[in-house]
Amino acid sequence: MTISFQEIAAQAAQDGIVTDAELLDLRRNGWCDGSISAEEADAIFAVNHTLGTGSAAWTDFFVEALGEYLLNRQEPRGYMAEDQADWLIAKVTHDGKIDSMAELELLTRMIERAKNVPQKLKDFVLEQIEREVLTGTGPTRYGADFSGGGALSDSHVSDAEVNMLRRVLFGQASDRPAAISQREAELLFRIKDATMGADNARGWKRLFVQGVGNYLQAYSAANAQISRERAGELNAFMNDSSSNVGRFMTRMVKAVPNSAGVVFGRKKPAEPDLDARLAAEAEVTKIEQAWLDAQVEANGEVDEYDRALLHFLAGGDPPAA
Repeated sequence: MTISFQEIAAQAAQDGIVTDAELLDLRRNGWCDGSISAEEADAIFAVNHTLGTGSAAWTDFFVEALGEYLLNRQEPRGYMAEDQADWLIAKVTHDGKIDSMAELELLTRMIERAKNVPQKLKDFVLEQIEREVLTGTGPTRYGADFSGGGALSDSHVSDAEVNMLRRVLFGQASDRPAAISQREAELLFRIKDATMGADNARGWKRLFVQGVGNYLQAYSAANAQISRERAGELNAFMNDSSSNVGRFMTRMVKAVPNSAGVVFGRKKPAEPDLDARLAAEAEVTKIEQAWLDAQVEANGEVDEYDRALLHFLAGGDPPAA
């Protein structure tokens, strides 16, 4: 760890601020060897814990540096290991709660950008976001611009919270990449019921309708997301220079087009094409209809959000953003 990290951590503890010059020094020294070390990652969190209202520049650095440490320091790149998820959760809850915008942005970015993360982190992030939106017991609200959409709120769903929810729910490392899972759809219903009648952001109704509609009607490939362990196995297989498996498979398929079926067993019957699968998934099943009825009836009325959702499911447009 460079002396600059130690000096800046000490200075931040003393005056609660990181200057632009210090941030530049952190960037220069942090990436001087091409990566962020474990000691530097600990130091960056220590600095963040001493800051009051962190600046946008600090948040950018904090998220970028720790994202590099968590996702790109080891192979396969883009995946988070179990021990890294434990480390991250421990760091952001060191005093019992997430208490900075930078930490919440880091969690959001991990779900949004990582190829996959451990299930425990997915569960943790969803729990933190729901708590923040519904009860206001999450990060301290400094009133600063966050997630490109204004301040967070504990009285209604703000533009910033709509943006944050969308990024997490449709993130690469979410339950269903680019699609919504049942538990995520149920989270949207709980937020909707809890904030009914509040001065919510205009985009909140659109996100609710699109999110729940996506769960009920969108197709998501079963192999859209693989585990870190499986990604490592595939990388090792394709990089195995001793047996040249990649070149062998390529030559074999070019020479004998149907050889894959001979080598790996009888060819399976052709599956429905993508258009057929998309059409089938768009049909709301009896089980899904029963689930939807239970969600709609949970608050004792068919409210304006429910009506907008039913209109969308019937083929109408989602609400304007």
